[in-house]
Amino acid sequence: MRIYNFSAGPATLPLSVLERAAREMTEYGNAGMSIMEMSHRAQPYEGIHNDVISLLRELLYVPSNYKILLLQGGASQQFAMIPMNLSKNGKAQFVITGEWSGRAYKEAARVLDASVLASSEEINFSAIPEIPVEKISPDADYVHICTNNTICGTRFREIPDTGKIPLVGDMSSGILSEIVDVSKYGLIYAGAQKNIGPAGLTVVIIRDDLVENGNTDLPAFLQYRTHAGANSLYNTPPTYAIYMTKLCLEWLKEQGGVENMQKINEAKAQILYEFLDESLIFRGIADNSHRSLMNVPFTTGDEAKDKQFVKEAAAAGFANLSGHRLVGGLRASIYNAMPTEGVEALVEFMKKFQ
Repeated sequence: MRIYNFSAGPATLPLSVLERAAREMTEYGNAGMSIMEMSHRAQPYEGIHNDVISLLRELLYVPSNYKILLLQGGASQQFAMIPMNLSKNGKAQFVITGEWSGRAYKEAARVLDASVLASSEEINFSAIPEIPVEKISPDADYVHICTNNTICGTRFREIPDTGKIPLVGDMSSGILSEIVDVSKYGLIYAGAQKNIGPAGLTVVIIRDDLVENGNTDLPAFLQYRTHAGANSLYNTPPTYAIYMTKLCLEWLKEQGGVENMQKINEAKAQILYEFLDESLIFRGIADNSHRSLMNVPFTTGDEAKDKQFVKEAAAAGFANLSGHRLVGGLRASIYNAMPTEGVEALVEFMKKFQ
């Protein structure tokens, strides 16, 4: 029996996608072999590869002057690749809203002059800080934000206008969950293992001029132009993860695309937040005005009781409800693939526990 998996990543996948993958595990179409053992130069895989790029462009309304790259190394590698590629004046500014934007800032500081434009650390990252756009340096190479914060459960409701300075967005845990105006960004990146597909793939959406003007004094593999020029086939890509991503994107399209998925996600989040707001023992962590649709951290305020809840929830079929190891407490990640009935069932269990 499948349980409800509330992991922050790798995360739950649509059941219909897993069932289809199971049917195609030993033979894809009439190829006589699995995608997992097929050459990335073979025609069947080439079709899958191009379909993923096409589906991402369609679902996210990616403008024609942007490249979509299918890379490896996770968001953590992008923390380094972005400053290495985009550095012209050797300066970048960061909005620190949690652990991952903090890591992006620290990695960039190894490469260029990184500074903090705004931070919500003093309030334990429970909200998105006011961003003083007038303090954006006119010679900054880019401004970096993390649009959805997995650990502390906050999200940007409004995207800062950085003018001519490229805006870089880490969308690892929010991409495809709500409508995004890609044209407001110079570069978007996202690890797939939260809301795109399985672990192993990283999606980068980058404006053409940033590819063309990127730093050429880098190893070939670390240059965006290398991957853009080779259609993300410069080296062997994570072929099976890309195949699974194709199935997930097709599933999302069948659900009505990002527009309809946003409505579903808002409804799911409301079910959980309404209970937390009225609960006698549970309380949410994030500020009400910046709550994430994807990651909901909460607590009883009692460490022992939190642990008891996790134990009893797991026994009842609700997995991975512990908070991140850095902050403790509890957390439910309700990505696209988490069905509404899963959230409803969790709330019913929480009522019984209470």
